[in-house]
Amino acid sequence: MKKSLLLVLFFSWCTIALAQQTTIQGRILEDTEPIIGANIVLKGTTQGTITDIDGNFKMQTDLSGEQTLVISFIGFKSLEQKVSLTGGAVNLGDIQLEGESIGLQEVEVIASVAVDRKTPVAVANIDAEIIDEQLGNQEFPEILRFTPSTYVTKQGGGYGDARINLRGFDQVNTAVMINGVPVNDMENGSVYWSNWAGLQDVASKVQVQRGLSASKLAVASVGGTINIITNAAEMDKGGAASVTYGNDGYQKYALNLSTGLGKSGLALTMQGAYTKGDGYIDGTQFEGFSYLASMAWVMNKKHSVHLTALGAAQWHNQRSLGVYDGVTIATFKNHPRGAKYNPSWGDYNGEVFSWRRNFYHKPKMFLNWYWNISEKTELATTAYASFGRGGGTGPRGRINGSYDTSSKFRDTRYKADADGNPYMGQVRFDHIARWNRGHSDAAFADFGAPKPNWGDMSSGTDKLPDGYDVNNGYFADKYVAYESIYYNADKGRYETTQNGGFVRRASINSHNWYGVLANLTHKFDQKWTLISGLDLRSYKGIHYRRIDNLLGNDAFFSNENMNNAGVFVTQEKKSRAFAELQNDQQIDYYNDGLVRWIGTFGQIEYSKDRFSAHLSGALSHQGYKRVDYFNYRDGDADQETSWQNRWGGNLKAGANYNIDRHHNVFANVGWFSRQPLFDAVFLNYVNDINENLTNEKIISYELGYGLRTDFVRLNLNLYHTTWSDRFRQQSVSVAGGQQGTANLTGIGQQHRGVELDVTVTPVKTLDIYGMFSLGDWTYKDNITADVFDDGQNKIGTHSLYLKDVKVGDAGQTTARIGASVEIVKGLKLRGSWYYVDNLYADFNPVSDEIFLTEGNQALKLPSYNLADFGLTYKIKLGGSELRLNANMNNAFDTEYIAESETNIVEEGKFDDNVAYYGFGRTWSAGLKWSF
Repeated sequence: MKKSLLLVLFFSWCTIALAQQTTIQGRILEDTEPIIGANIVLKGTTQGTITDIDGNFKMQTDLSGEQTLVISFIGFKSLEQKVSLTGGAVNLGDIQLEGESIGLQEVEVIASVAVDRKTPVAVANIDAEIIDEQLGNQEFPEILRFTPSTYVTKQGGGYGDARINLRGFDQVNTAVMINGVPVNDMENGSVYWSNWAGLQDVASKVQVQRGLSASKLAVASVGGTINIITNAAEMDKGGAASVTYGNDGYQKYALNLSTGLGKSGLALTMQGAYTKGDGYIDGTQFEGFSYLASMAWVMNKKHSVHLTALGAAQWHNQRSLGVYDGVTIATFKNHPRGAKYNPSWGDYNGEVFSWRRNFYHKPKMFLNWYWNISEKTELATTAYASFGRGGGTGPRGRINGSYDTSSKFRDTRYKADADGNPYMGQVRFDHIARWNRGHSDAAFADFGAPKPNWGDMSSGTDKLPDGYDVNNGYFADKYVAYESIYYNADKGRYETTQNGGFVRRASINSHNWYGVLANLTHKFDQKWTLISGLDLRSYKGIHYRRIDNLLGNDAFFSNENMNNAGVFVTQEKKSRAFAELQNDQQIDYYNDGLVRWIGTFGQIEYSKDRFSAHLSGALSHQGYKRVDYFNYRDGDADQETSWQNRWGGNLKAGANYNIDRHHNVFANVGWFSRQPLFDAVFLNYVNDINENLTNEKIISYELGYGLRTDFVRLNLNLYHTTWSDRFRQQSVSVAGGQQGTANLTGIGQQHRGVELDVTVTPVKTLDIYGMFSLGDWTYKDNITADVFDDGQNKIGTHSLYLKDVKVGDAGQTTARIGASVEIVKGLKLRGSWYYVDNLYADFNPVSDEIFLTEGNQALKLPSYNLADFGLTYKIKLGGSELRLNANMNNAFDTEYIAESETNIVEEGKFDDNVAYYGFGRTWSAGLKWSF
């Protein structure tokens, strides 16, 4: 009887359970396109799923009654859908998601943003919320360092001086794009993050594509591509205001306002931020202003226009170390200021003053036009312009033959060490200025003989050009920072060497850059899509020096311009955030670099069911021209070179297969023929054309695997990249001591490795994430080159033994593990551990003498571990939200070397290397009100 009753109860429970279980299904779309990997979660629970390759989802739940389904995907507005669960099946049909910003999806198409489980590349996404919560007072690239095969350092430690490596390739060989528009300098390929210091405030999404990348342009993406998508005009009316404080006087104030989309089809978003601080490193004060304005006009279903302008005007003092500064690892170890010591700054007239200051403003404007030509064809066009203005300062001159690196020009404000020797102090700018004025105080008697005025400086060997004879009293009673002047009979002109006092010069590196990028997409049917377009660019770089501060002198006498017998420069122009560059008096050098680029690209895509593939190609024509206003006579044919033209391009193919809704695999392969950089075209910093020029070749292939479940996201990648036919020129000495020039061609590198990243969400309130990357990055072969004298006569050969030498400047092994947990509603805590190993010195392989013999290896730096912690607390206030963010980086104040500028490998000589330590413990706390 009891058994019968138990069976009845059991079957009754099963019947009730089955009756209450509901199956929910539907499809998530953007217009007619499926959204792959969208998250679907029952609100207030951990029950959820993701969409498959066709945007479909299906889930089962034991809940009943009225519930809310939350649908979300990066770049789209989250959608809450009411569902009634009564058992059986609930089919919600097609559900449309809207973009968070007007034109955001179109921008992502132009920027070639990869799609999960469809685009066959290794990719990591960082959304705006992560940047907002975790970046704090760090540099913008630092938010990316927790992705595999990514290495970020702060270099000297100045505001915005951070740099990034992907898979062992530096920023010159990593393409950085903002809204699909290239950012890398068109002459040298560099990216200066201080020019983009406000990006963390305006980025809606950052995508790091390692390796070949999905970009259709023929850009310098050897290591990968960093796509930064900025906020477009917001759909909803509102805004946000925030304030952030941090270590060493860090302060930041930001405001964001949006009108929302009005009935006229217009929307406007504006953002601005002001940042200042003293800097973690001594003497690295900074100040910056960043802004973004975006206007959208949705005219009708076929046309919309978007105008965006953004920029960051800033100045910041820097720390720059060289082999002659006398500052080594040993200096930092023994100095009272430790790793914070900076030899470049001091006090001048009661204020902080530094030899090294960067100042720049690089506004960039985008005009986007989106045209839905038909249901199958779309055209997206971007016209853009960038006007960079600014440069960097440094010392110029000598005092009685001594350079600025001499210890006599640094004070002894720090106590003596155990041996009675004073620690290296700060620069004695006040004393330098008094010496420049002809004073001979006992306080700076170690400078040597007092400075004579201009009338007393001439000697029998220092003959001045006609018109500047001191005997005629020209500037005779003035104090001039001059250069020793001599007559070069071979060149038929007066030339100079540095002497006669110090000034601070500014090296100007400005540019005007215009471009048009057009992208046409045509869908033949549901399976085949063709994408093609044009990439047009015109660039002019403007390079010269001017006087920033005369340091007490009345003038600086310059004689470097062949077209001017000599000039007394009395003009001082300060290095401010908004630099004024009109009517400058140039010194030292003055030249323009012109680059023109015409590119075309095309990609055919196939997608059916679980399989997607693409084949793409790009062809580009790049022209180079150099104009030199100082080293050639005005009107001479040699002053302006002819256009030097080179073709380049790439071919890429890849495929992805979704085994099921959880597993996918992909593969890609690519070949690049990349035009050389500007400095490889014109040699010796003049208009000498490199006759041995050749394109660099890159071949890369990759395999990948992805796992997606309700609580696990995992990516595993294997890659192999070879980089060949690099060119370097080097002055060398051959047998007998004769000097010549070696044109080293065929320098190659091999980069291969494995990458893993995983996120586990066992419950809704807990995320556990990890990353591991192991690289093997080496030079491929030994190199032998012919050596020529100035008359281009072969005088010998020069060999470099580089085979299997490790590539430096980035950690070849990195790992991270961390977690984020919401302990109570709105309060989230996070912590992570980060590890770096197999980090080698940054060295110049063609000038480092240890590679003139076989069997040598690069300097290996010590491995290190870092721990970071943070919290976020959100409070709902009616229709607004208040958010508190706090972060502590390198929480245990670990001392570590982040990079080395030298490669001294002798036993017991490690501390003689010139290296930069990473930052110790830093912190920030911020409050943001969104309304």
